[in-house]
Amino acid sequence: MYACGVTVYDLCHIGHARSAVVFDGIYRYLRYKGYEVTYVRNFTDVDDKIINRAQQEGVSTEGIATRYIQEFYADMGALGLLKPTIEPKATEHIPEMITMVQRLIEKGLAYQVEGDVYYAVESFPEYGQLSKRTLDEMQAGARVEVDERKRNPLDFALWKGAKTGEPSWASPWGKGRPGWHIECSAMSQRYLGDTLDIHGGGRDLIFPHHENEIAQAEGATGRPFVRYWLHNGFVNIAKEKMSKSLGNFLTIKDILKEYHPEVVRLFLLSRHYRSPIDYSSQGMEEARQGLERFYQTLGGIDEVLHTKGEGIAENKGLFPEETAALQKVDGFTRRFEEAMDDDFNTAAALAPLFEISHDLNRILQTPSAHRTEILRKGKEVFALAGKVLGIFQEDPHVFLERERQRKAQALTITPEEIEELIRERNEARQNKAWARADEIRDQLASQGIVLEDGPQGTTWRAR
Repeated sequence: MYACGVTVYDLCHIGHARSAVVFDGIYRYLRYKGYEVTYVRNFTDVDDKIINRAQQEGVSTEGIATRYIQEFYADMGALGLLKPTIEPKATEHIPEMITMVQRLIEKGLAYQVEGDVYYAVESFPEYGQLSKRTLDEMQAGARVEVDERKRNPLDFALWKGAKTGEPSWASPWGKGRPGWHIECSAMSQRYLGDTLDIHGGGRDLIFPHHENEIAQAEGATGRPFVRYWLHNGFVNIAKEKMSKSLGNFLTIKDILKEYHPEVVRLFLLSRHYRSPIDYSSQGMEEARQGLERFYQTLGGIDEVLHTKGEGIAENKGLFPEETAALQKVDGFTRRFEEAMDDDFNTAAALAPLFEISHDLNRILQTPSAHRTEILRKGKEVFALAGKVLGIFQEDPHVFLERERQRKAQALTITPEEIEELIRERNEARQNKAWARADEIRDQLASQGIVLEDGPQGTTWRAR
C-alpha cells in the first residue's frame, strides 16, 4: 500500500490529518485481518513550495524540509498513527527517477526540450482513465502552466532544468531536479514493485497527480500500476472549502490545543472516508461527547470487574436487557468486519459500538449475578474496535478526570465547592432530609453539574 505523503514546507492541517487517519485505519484493519502489509508513505522534500519558503526565510531547502518533517512526526504521533513500513524521501531517490525518465524517453513517451523533459500525454492512449475524462475535456478545463515548448498543453514535467538558487542534481539532460509526479511513481515501484495492491491519497490528487503517475508507471513498465485506488474526501470548514485565503485554515496543532487526539480521530472516522466531511465546533463537540460516553462505559466496566464477582457458565436466568446486550456483544465482530470489509466503512463500523455502549450502561446500573461476564465481553469489544480505529488507548479514569478538569475550568463553581456540597448532600440523605438533598442536586444542576450515584458513592461531571 502506498499513500501520498505531505510536501514538507509548512505545518500540517486538518486535511492532512484526515488522509493520515484514514490510511492508518486501513493499515490497522488489514493487519488485524492477518495480512502482511508493506505500507509506504513518502515525503516530498523538493518542490517549488519548499524552494519558495527557503528563499523567503533565507535558509536551505534541506533545513525547511527537516523542520517540517519533525513537525509532521509530532502531529501524527499525537494523533496515534502507526509508523508505515517505509517512509522514503524524494531527494534520496533521484537515481530511480532518472532511470524511469530515461526509460520513458527510450519508449517515445517523453521528450527533451533544452534542459527539461516532458511526458507526452497523447502518446499514452489510457491517459484520463482514472479521472474518467478525455484529453479534449481536460484541455478545455485545464489550468496548466503556459510553455510554448510543449507539444501539448497537458504535457507535464518529468525533469526540470536547474535554476539559480535551486537545488539540483546531475542528469543526462544536465543539472536539474525531478518533477513532482515522477517522485511517487519511482518511489512506489522501488519498494512495492511494478504493480501495487493499494494506492491512495486525497481526492484532489486524482487529477493530475495520480493520472500522471499511471501514465509514467505503466508507460515505463507496460504493466498495470494499481489494483485499487482509494481517495478520501475533502474537509470543509463550516461548510466552506478550507483555504488560507478564506482564513479558515486549521492546523493540527491548533486543533489539538482544544481537543483530545482521539476526539479528532473519532470525528474523522465518523464519516465514510470517500465522503466530504464538514469540520465545525458542533461536529467536534458531538465527537467529544461520544468519546466521553464510551470512556464512561469503560470506566464503569473497570469498576465492576475490579470488584469481586463471579461469571456465568451458561446464559440462563438473564434479564431481557442482559440477553439483548449479550446478543449485540456476541454479534459485534461480525457486524464490525462486515462494515470494514465494505470499502473500510468506519462510520458503519462505529454504529454497533454506540448501541452496545448504551446497553452496557443500563446493565451497569443494576447489579446482577450475570453482568460480570457480559461486561467482560463488552470490554473485549471495545478493545477490538480501539485497536483498529486507534481509540480507547487511554486509561478510562485518567481520560475522564482530564475531561472533568477541563470542563471545571469553565464553571462558576470550583471542584472543592462541588465536593463540599456533595458531602453535605450525603449527610442530608443519611439523615433522611430528602428536601435538602434534592435542593443541593438542583443547585448543582443549575450550575452545569450532573451528580451520579453509584455503588462506589457519588461522582460528578460537568454537563
